[in-house]
Amino acid sequence: MAQGEYSTEQSFLPDFCGVRTIFTVVVSATVLAMVLSLAATDHLHAFWGNFSIGALYVQWIGLMAAAFICLLRRWLGRLTHARAGLVAWLLIMLAALLVSLMTGYLIPLEYLAGVFPDDLLIRTLGISGILGALILRYLYENHQQQQKELAESRARFEALQARIRPHFLFNSLNTVIGLIAEDPRKAEDVLQDLADLFRASLGEESRMSSVGRELELARQYLTVEQQRLGQRLHVVWSLDALPDDAPMPALLLQPLVENAVYHGIEPAVHGGEICIFGRYRNDVVALTVSNTLADTSHASHRQGNHMALENIRQRLEMRFGKEAGMHTGMVEDRYQVRIWFPIREHRKNENSHR
Repeated sequence: MAQGEYSTEQSFLPDFCGVRTIFTVVVSATVLAMVLSLAATDHLHAFWGNFSIGALYVQWIGLMAAAFICLLRRWLGRLTHARAGLVAWLLIMLAALLVSLMTGYLIPLEYLAGVFPDDLLIRTLGISGILGALILRYLYENHQQQQKELAESRARFEALQARIRPHFLFNSLNTVIGLIAEDPRKAEDVLQDLADLFRASLGEESRMSSVGRELELARQYLTVEQQRLGQRLHVVWSLDALPDDAPMPALLLQPLVENAVYHGIEPAVHGGEICIFGRYRNDVVALTVSNTLADTSHASHRQGNHMALENIRQRLEMRFGKEAGMHTGMVEDRYQVRIWFPIREHRKNENSHR
């Protein structure tokens, strides 16, 4: 990011230039106008007239304040939270003052008397000041909570990076040592796959990868494990025509495959099978990892801590919201993990370049 570039991650103020924020302002202003009209109207037959004028009045204040904050967003993004909050509050008060003065100037006095009180300016500034302070406080607390969740997610991701388990590294290196004398070229390929896997695991949590790259990392991981486990590991791929260049969060698929090997294949005396399915329907990519289970009478039970699964679930929700998700459970005597996420943004960008 260039120096001085505005970052919504650094400021507790949302993007007041965005459609979603503007929509929230309009809806909130309408609800506020309804509450004020109900409180101030003596007779219900006059409610709709007072509400329509009041809603227009409150919305003008909200939209003007949003416009001021939008215009100054880059400068506000460079301020501390306290200063940015103070400036934003002053901008809300300025918008309330201007709308109040313009209302008195543009609307005839005889009409004002029936709809607005005589002390319109004082009431407007008072209500705007109190509500503005409460709204800014809420935005700040919400931002702090999001930062806390982000820090916890980052800590879990860093722990997940360390989860390319030491036994996997040691066993893979022993496999390479055994291959050096028998097949030096294959040993070199395994080392290259290991280097790619560890390079990917050392990346930043916030970076985006692609569907094709994540599938390739899973293939490389399974190739390394195939050299070690031999005939005990059987892999089945079933992939639709997936959009390989579609963006997806990095390091989502490989930990699922690693869990399948660690909990399903390694403990089994005769090994087992891992199936990776990929489907693309209605701008949604779904990836599924399914593995057979070890016979508990002949294999030691490995209790997982579910750290990787919970980390993946939260990263999907933070990146895509409710449109993405993960489901785990038993399906036909196999353990299955399924993740899905939308790629509509990718399709919009693709169509815009045509």
